[in-house]
Amino acid sequence: MTARFHNPVDTRYGWGSLQALAAITENQKVALVTFPEARALGLVDRIQDLLGDRLVYVIEDVQPNPDVAQLRGTYERFWQEAGECHAVIAVGGGSAIDTAKALIVGTESGRFDELLALLASAKPFVPARSKLLIAAPTTAGTGSEVTPWATIWDAASHKKYSLHLDCTWPKVAIIDPQLMLTVPDSVTVSTGLDALSHALESVWNINANPISDTFAISAIADILECLPLLRRDLSNQELRSRMALAALKAGLAFSNTKTALAHSISYEMTLHYGLPHGIACSFTLPLVLGLAWGHDEARDRTLQRIFGNDLHKAQGQLREFLHSLDVKTEFADYGLTQKQAEEMIHFAMQGARGKNFIGSKAA
Repeated sequence: MTARFHNPVDTRYGWGSLQALAAITENQKVALVTFPEARALGLVDRIQDLLGDRLVYVIEDVQPNPDVAQLRGTYERFWQEAGECHAVIAVGGGSAIDTAKALIVGTESGRFDELLALLASAKPFVPARSKLLIAAPTTAGTGSEVTPWATIWDAASHKKYSLHLDCTWPKVAIIDPQLMLTVPDSVTVSTGLDALSHALESVWNINANPISDTFAISAIADILECLPLLRRDLSNQELRSRMALAALKAGLAFSNTKTALAHSISYEMTLHYGLPHGIACSFTLPLVLGLAWGHDEARDRTLQRIFGNDLHKAQGQLREFLHSLDVKTEFADYGLTQKQAEEMIHFAMQGARGKNFIGSKAA
């Protein structure tokens, strides 16, 4: 078979690589998007020191799962007050980077509802204006720093919008494991499991190819070994670095395949049951592994390189791994009946991400 792999992001990895911000943003006006705890952690001052008077605007109230209720005001203030910025730096987890991706897509009117209407049409569009994005993740999991996708939530209406444009590819990704040293236990686990899901979802995917598999297989092996060790030793620099690199590899894998069934299920679990994304997209991994097995010889060979030839042992290994991290793996654990679970899986199969799953045509 022939394969194509495309990722336009200028990617910098390594301990202390945040220092590159100064050179990257030379002669530019810059806005910073980050999370509420960043200032107390010294991150805002550190970036201010690196950028000096280039940093002209700061947004530091990003909340988990960016919601239209908050984004509307943030977006419209940004374009009114920081429209002259050349670039936006997102420093944080997936929510900070997703928020920044929404902010850089400028509408003709400067109104957020115009952007929502364009997204709701589900048709490609070219934004009236846009900014460059630099992404520096503070968690090992999101992958958003090397992908163009962002999810915008509307909790009040139980809806989500998917943003994906040429301009939402970050121009530069800075993966500095030093930024991840202060991430607490629960976030380390949930973001690590998000990365594991990205890698596995890229394998049981109709868009998979040998190049994406290479990144995915390496990421999965590293996460299965490293995440439980890191959970017990959160200040370990080597383990933080390994997890940061594993999450980057997982991000590169699904940057070309997109995600699949586990993520399609996760959106419903987050919207309707409030489950955090990292848990919502990983608790079904043993189940989805079973649904994936046997549909495609090439995909089976890749899965067997990871887990061996016995499906039940493979599912057991994955289930035990999740249980060791205190993640429950049954729908019933989250309050769903068997019928509700079956209906949710069927619904998820029909979604855009569900259709990427190799077993979707047999469903």
